[in-house]
Amino acid sequence: MSTYLISKQQIFDLLNTIPDPEVPAISIVELGVVRDANINDDNSIEVTITPTYSGCPALKMMEEDIIEKLEAEGHKVFVKTVFKPAWTTDWMSDETKEKLRVYGIAPPEKLTFEHILPLGKGEERVVKCPFCKAINTHLTSQFGSTACKALYFCDSCHQPFEHFKCH
Repeated sequence: MSTYLISKQQIFDLLNTIPDPEVPAISIVELGVVRDANINDDNSIEVTITPTYSGCPALKMMEEDIIEKLEAEGHKVFVKTVFKPAWTTDWMSDETKEKLRVYGIAPPEKLTFEHILPLGKGEERVVKCPFCKAINTHLTSQFGSTACKALYFCDSCHQPFEHFKCH
């Protein structure tokens, strides 16, 4: 039986210091991208990640940041990307969603059956403004600064803001 040089919790603690490349207010752990970490018998580490969507442009950077962080601690690291189960905003804690709101991004609500159903013609999801919390907002673009976010506008405080899409 091997004696491991690092625990799974210590790995997650280290990875929790890596900011998300697109939303630096939260870490890649808080975002829910880091799915698992396993220590092999040779003390190498395999980190499993799931990107927010399959074409995520930040994926390569996250992989490199994970490897750099753990290699700096003296570990041999492998990153495995999995797409199933698909990433979901439900993997974010309420604390993480509050960090998003403070940062100016409308956090996603808990996924429900209604989030899966297609909207009718002319219907929009109700998204609260992260600045004034008003619900009289409207979608201005299906894509914000990244494809995993949509761009909204608040008709109360007249602020544009992004919203994490529910997956």
